[in-house]
Amino acid sequence: MAPKLLTNPRKNASQDRSRATVDALIEATARILVRDGFDKASTNRIAEEAGVSIGSLYQYYPGKEALVAAVIDRHNQDIMQVVRRVFAEVASQPVERAARRLVAVAIEAHRIDPKLHRVLAEQIPRTGRLENVEAFNREAHSLFKSYLESHSDELRVADLGLAAFVCVTSIEALAHTAVLHSSEKLSNEAAETLIDEATRLVVGYLK
Repeated sequence: MAPKLLTNPRKNASQDRSRATVDALIEATARILVRDGFDKASTNRIAEEAGVSIGSLYQYYPGKEALVAAVIDRHNQDIMQVVRRVFAEVASQPVERAARRLVAVAIEAHRIDPKLHRVLAEQIPRTGRLENVEAFNREAHSLFKSYLESHSDELRVADLGLAAFVCVTSIEALAHTAVLHSSEKLSNEAAETLIDEATRLVVGYLK
């Protein structure tokens, strides 16, 4: 039986200097994943790229899988912060405007570093981060459902929980598939068209 991969950090950084070391390691891991891929990443290369000693790396992480998991966690946290902020911004907006803003944010988030997004999507099962992704999706569904509940007088759909699931899943699937399989749809002009069409899809379903 293959040994279980260790994907959690050995300890958390609590001081400014240690946080700077951890940040450097996570950022170096992301750069190497994009440039060279997972198989060519190694703890020695990551430490060298980060400008820290291999001993310092192992002080915080047991191996490269744990570093990749840290990149995934930070990536998801960054996106979720944006999602929370945007839901707060659109809380009082009508469905048409809110839907377009939410679709645009989802697609723009996937455009920031599509190659990194592709690499991380491949590594999520390896690093045991599916549960984290599911938690991310549950929160997004909850936020969307709360928005729909406050705008129920604009909607034709009755089951708002199901409607939130359909909308969030559709938006994420469109953005995710564009990154993984149709990167040409993320160019500036094509992305605007994708946002327009996805907004029509969501609004047409809800109203």
